[in-house]
Amino acid sequence: MEKPPDFAYPSHWEADVVLRDGGTARIRPITPDDAQRLVSFYEQVSDESKYYRFFAPYPRLSAKDVHRFTHHDYVDRVGLAVTVSGRFIATVRYDRVDARGLPASAPAEEAEVAFLVQDAHQGRGVASALLEHIAAVARERGIRRFAAEVLPANSKMIKVFRDAGYTQRRSFEDGAVRLTLDLEPTAESVAVQYAREQRAEARSVQRLLAPGSVAVVGAGRAPGGVGRTVLRNLLAAGFTGRTYAVNDAFAPDQDRIDGVPAVRSLTGPGGVDGPVDLAVLAVPAERVPEAVEDCGRHGVQGLVVLSAGYAESGSRGRERQRELVRRARSYGMRVIGPNALGIINTADAVRLNASLAPELPARGRTGMFTQSGAIGIALLSALHRRGAGLSSFVSAGNRADVSGNDFLQYVFEDPDTDVALLYLETIGNPRKFTRLARRTAAVKPVVVVKGARHSGSTPQGHAVPVGRIPDATVSALMRQAGVIRVDTVTELVDAGLLLSSQPLPAGPRVAILGNSESLGLLTYDACRTEGLSPLPPRDLTTAATPADFGTALTKALADPDCDAAVVTAIPAVAGTAMTGPPDADALGAALREAAATAPAKPVMVVHVELGGLTEALATASNNPPHALPEDRPDADGPGEGPRVDEAYDGVRARAGRPAAGPEPGPGASGSRASGSGGSGSGGSGASGTAGRTPGGTAGPEAIDRGGSGRIPAYPAAERAVRALAEAVRYAGWRRQAAEPGKVPEYDDIDEAAATALIERLLGPRDPSGQISADGPRSVPVPAEDARALLGMYGIPVRQALAAPGPDEAAAAAARLGYPVALKTTAPHLRHRADLGGVRLDLADEAQLRLAHRELTDALGSPAELRPVVQSMVPRGVDTVVRAVIDAAAGSVLSFGLAGAPSELLGDVAHRLVPATDRDAAELIRSIRTAPLLFGWRGSAPVDTPALEELLLRVSRLVDDHPEIVSVSLEPVVVAPRGLSVLDASVRLAPPPARDDLGPRHLPDY
Repeated sequence: MEKPPDFAYPSHWEADVVLRDGGTARIRPITPDDAQRLVSFYEQVSDESKYYRFFAPYPRLSAKDVHRFTHHDYVDRVGLAVTVSGRFIATVRYDRVDARGLPASAPAEEAEVAFLVQDAHQGRGVASALLEHIAAVARERGIRRFAAEVLPANSKMIKVFRDAGYTQRRSFEDGAVRLTLDLEPTAESVAVQYAREQRAEARSVQRLLAPGSVAVVGAGRAPGGVGRTVLRNLLAAGFTGRTYAVNDAFAPDQDRIDGVPAVRSLTGPGGVDGPVDLAVLAVPAERVPEAVEDCGRHGVQGLVVLSAGYAESGSRGRERQRELVRRARSYGMRVIGPNALGIINTADAVRLNASLAPELPARGRTGMFTQSGAIGIALLSALHRRGAGLSSFVSAGNRADVSGNDFLQYVFEDPDTDVALLYLETIGNPRKFTRLARRTAAVKPVVVVKGARHSGSTPQGHAVPVGRIPDATVSALMRQAGVIRVDTVTELVDAGLLLSSQPLPAGPRVAILGNSESLGLLTYDACRTEGLSPLPPRDLTTAATPADFGTALTKALADPDCDAAVVTAIPAVAGTAMTGPPDADALGAALREAAATAPAKPVMVVHVELGGLTEALATASNNPPHALPEDRPDADGPGEGPRVDEAYDGVRARAGRPAAGPEPGPGASGSRASGSGGSGSGGSGASGTAGRTPGGTAGPEAIDRGGSGRIPAYPAAERAVRALAEAVRYAGWRRQAAEPGKVPEYDDIDEAAATALIERLLGPRDPSGQISADGPRSVPVPAEDARALLGMYGIPVRQALAAPGPDEAAAAAARLGYPVALKTTAPHLRHRADLGGVRLDLADEAQLRLAHRELTDALGSPAELRPVVQSMVPRGVDTVVRAVIDAAAGSVLSFGLAGAPSELLGDVAHRLVPATDRDAAELIRSIRTAPLLFGWRGSAPVDTPALEELLLRVSRLVDDHPEIVSVSLEPVVVAPRGLSVLDASVRLAPPPARDDLGPRHLPDY
């Protein structure tokens, strides 16, 4: 492309965005090569829209206009365009002006801005997205205000400005509304941006999961194969929309396959006349580009790419994956995959099974997202066996486009989903993930199991930043955001079953009852291990009848000291045979009836070898646990070839798991009614659930069991209690989240001075305002500058004066005043008092000179030791405060005790930035050695309010200035009154071009 000669093309302004209707578009700077695109775009704009733009009839652009609108310096004159399929659908430009409204250059801080959106694309949120991006560009170029003149009749454009959330002023001049917007982000503008992002991204996933029509591209002519299997799964599930089979190998006279229209392409001769909302691509990777082109030209809204051979296969595959995403987004399509298992939506109005799973799962209220097809298979199988249903399922494969973040956006507002289960191997945008997870967890549980925790490398196929912080830290930060972090897929299912069927517990007190003293004691021990408060187990003896169980559970739940109940059950032993209760159905009914007497308290069952109990507990939900089918009727009729589930078995085998075989059990001879979404066979799984109001929809006090009586069952006490403990912790987080902490304001902070100092330290900037390429990429801040920077945020650091010799040490002490400390600052001795590098309480010059001589004699020359003199501070507890920017977690604030507790034992707590007053209080109390701060063994408690304020000031510093990549305050001596920061280090680096606070955009490819 031809570029203006004076300024480099700002490629970092390019971005893919999701619009209000869920489609995608690309925003990029306008270049001289866009002249014909601009003319074609303008021809498609109505006369009314042209009038609103130019305040007069303006039927066509002159050559001078075209040159002016396509030639920019990217500093004082900037133009951006929104493109779909390479064509302009909207433009925006700004021109920097002075106080008189004349063209100007920096330092002028105001610019006139104007928009034009093609009529066919108005109402899609195009102008709102453009305003976010052009405002970010303007701020980058030193522009602080936008001015715009709008005709009063142009109500849509006035609304765009009014709803943006920026501070604005309005006036009426010469028949036009004059709007002035301050471009500094406000809490309202950020909230507006996040709300628009949520609606758009949720809509983009909803379009994928609830299509009105689906085309399977690559459906084979003969039975078998991935494409034909997906087609048959769609039909067998009873998909309510239109279905098409696409394969360019179909004979010209073949117009149907498996009862649905068969075409050679969507757009060619004899193609599909109507719209196609979703296309499932099951063709070889080298054939995918032409399939994407065909789908894009037809107007398909989204793709599910099952094909392998992408980033998981090496560098060529990675480039192929990038091209897939670029090509799809250019047509406004979102992509699930590649290398995906597929997607499922069990809603009666949709009944979509566009996957390799042979069965449409039973309808439930749990949404599931997985980055691994093998793990997706394991999760579907586990839930299937345990009688649990799903609302939606997304297997994203390589996660090239649609990610767990998009799924959280969808789940947040999906009325059919109460619990979100996610298996993640990578998190592409960690800051965004924690923000979305925190918001979603405030209304419904989010349970996550993360793979690739300890490898330190990115799984093949995933291009994301790799974090440096330990997995335990990532887990702590997830919990701060309300995420229930579990370690295994089994725990993911266990927690999901409880949370989707039971109310949230009001507290940690657990009643335990059952017919086995030993199993009761195991449950009691498990509760203590998990930090719960179990009541003494009640042994009903093995002679207990179902009525005895029901009576005991009713009494336990009526106890105000009980927040939850665990029922244990084993078979009775008569002679040499385990006979069990006389009637498992009666026991299940008794437990469900008793549980209904306390609808706000969760109940769960631990049972051992009680055949039929799981089914009995599930009876009320009409959703018994099922085995995977041995066979099932096919839409194609007999003799068509391999069973539908053979492809599923093949995927399982590739994952190193045996294919699921039949698991006959009670009810195996039954058959499901057409359209029920359940399985045709039953089976006795390890555990099950039965329709109970989920805890994810409201707090414990608001839960209505609804009379359905769902009770989850588990085969081991430890598994049941672990799931319950997660629910207790999550309920506590929910109660706290209802009254969130605050980020305090401090009047003594000088943010402007800190910004100026950081800019000076980072080096020169080019005329565009960007840090020069030859400037430093990362710099340690000199000690005096670090002291000054921290002081601007009300964080005083004790001065340390260099003491290369005894005379200099004496002079420094005289300046500071005795008593003083002499310490080395050499890297290998820094903060190592145990190695003799620190001498304290030196009361006079004689002691100081002696200490200096002993120090240099024992440890090395002054040039090696770099000794300094520092005034003594009140005695207290030595602590360490740090803040770092981590690729896998964002800005992290950390706290621990200095020395062995943090360095040897890893006793460090972490919180995300910005930290609230509640976060700071929890931070200092969450380390194991926290009692040392609160008067352990008769010692004086230290000034924890001062410590909390220090943490909040550090958090504010890092949050205000993204150039600060690390801050370390060590040691911070916290005394009974006040604290002292004895040493500090700061590192700076140029901030990223975009972050989570910038204009919304999809990940770059």
